[in-house]
Amino acid sequence: MKVAIIGGTGYGAVELARFLQGHPYAELTTIISHSQDGVSFSEVYPHMAEIIDQSMESLDVEALSKKVNLVFFATPSNVSKDIAPALVEQGVTCIDLSGDFRLDSPLLYQTWYGAPAAEQDYLDQAVYGLSEIYRQEIKEAKLIANPGCYPTATLLGLIPAIQEKFITHQSIIVDGKTGVSGAGRGLSLPVHFSEMNDNTKAYKLGVHKHIPEMERFLTKEAKDSVQVNFTPHIVPMTRGIMTTIYADLQEEITQSEIEAFYQAFYQNAPFVRIRKSGSIPSTKEVYGSNYCDIALHVDKRTGKLIIVSVIDNLVKGAAGQAIQNMNIMNDWDEMAGLNVAPIYP
Repeated sequence: MKVAIIGGTGYGAVELARFLQGHPYAELTTIISHSQDGVSFSEVYPHMAEIIDQSMESLDVEALSKKVNLVFFATPSNVSKDIAPALVEQGVTCIDLSGDFRLDSPLLYQTWYGAPAAEQDYLDQAVYGLSEIYRQEIKEAKLIANPGCYPTATLLGLIPAIQEKFITHQSIIVDGKTGVSGAGRGLSLPVHFSEMNDNTKAYKLGVHKHIPEMERFLTKEAKDSVQVNFTPHIVPMTRGIMTTIYADLQEEITQSEIEAFYQAFYQNAPFVRIRKSGSIPSTKEVYGSNYCDIALHVDKRTGKLIIVSVIDNLVKGAAGQAIQNMNIMNDWDEMAGLNVAPIYP
């Protein structure tokens, strides 16, 4: 299958290229970058020299639709909503790594993203690409809204407990931590070395654009309104997401019972690993991989369930899950091109 990346200079794009280079069924034939038209991909990313030897191109939707079967959008928000619909109409499958199709309400998108939304028809037809939860819908999709990094870790940690009604819906607190690559490759004062080194910052309290995404799909799975208190933090590491989640238990449950339930829930999910009691995952243990590692703790003293969920924000939180969705859509081995061990240390 011939595939393209639109938005060729960002971290999401180079991770897509890294995994596609070894994919058994997909070939990366086109990389689109308006700002770097005619520039070799390896000039922007010298570590890819002799691996991907092609020049980036400007976008021509009509020409692109005749060259490729599938397009990954590794663009900032407010870009794909104006391009993906035209490609879908030309029969090209689109997987969007931005947030343009994650919310089904134009008003909600305008409120949280500060820009007009995509047309309602395309918001309605977009399938949310949380691979382990919406596998059947993904198989039939032509337009995938790839989940955000924080929501991926959070939803994979919470959805089993929400579905089984282990926890109350209005008690959820999500403490999120991300590496600086989550801010992208563009220059920004808060992530300069001298600002970020030996420093940790909370940011966007109550206004982070991943909040409505989390609440939309927790509400869907609970069949009841769910709100979360989400506080993101940026920490001085390159990659990784850790969400530590707290929620009130609705009934008594033992540590072994909830671990067994989660193990059964994810038994057919090769990229979700449920830790044994007492083993708490760290971000380094999923670094560079498509795994999500989850630990559970029943706190009998406070009556709370504590969930720790870790991913690599650029892989399971972006490029890796996008390729996993491509695999599901084409009925390929879900691990194709992604079956790599985390990098450690």
